[in-house]
Amino acid sequence: MTWQLRRATDGDLVQIMVLEDALFEHDAWSPATMRAELADTNGYYLVAFRPEEPGRLDAYAGLRSPPGQPQADIQTIAVAEHARRNGLGRVLMLRMIEEARDRGATELFLEVRADNPGAQALYDQLGFERIAERPNYYRGGISAIIMRLTIPAPVTGLA
Repeated sequence: MTWQLRRATDGDLVQIMVLEDALFEHDAWSPATMRAELADTNGYYLVAFRPEEPGRLDAYAGLRSPPGQPQADIQTIAVAEHARRNGLGRVLMLRMIEEARDRGATELFLEVRADNPGAQALYDQLGFERIAERPNYYRGGISAIIMRLTIPAPVTGLA
């Protein structure tokens, strides 16, 4: 499958919330919270869609990274069930890392549900380290694992 990425806008809110509500049933953000995130200049949100279906979002990801600050946070990442295991989550994460680096961050943090081994494996592969746990962070008594990435320098090479 092939996707296109673009910067999220307020016009994407309805489709983002469709994914948000479907994937984060008990922990979904409210539309007001998501709208505020999309409008925040310290944030950076991307959406992914298949070129033949530009009106249907298959994924989104968000970063909070005030320019010039050494620390940034992955706010959220969501990939529709039908689009998983195709590298889309990895591509979104790599773009979030790149944007954080471009904004001057040297460390990137995220929280992941303790009962989400697939996401944890991706973050492990990307070089994130587990630094703490927040017990009972999510509804249902699920803990959050706090992870940190020391953002590596960009790798350049011949095209």
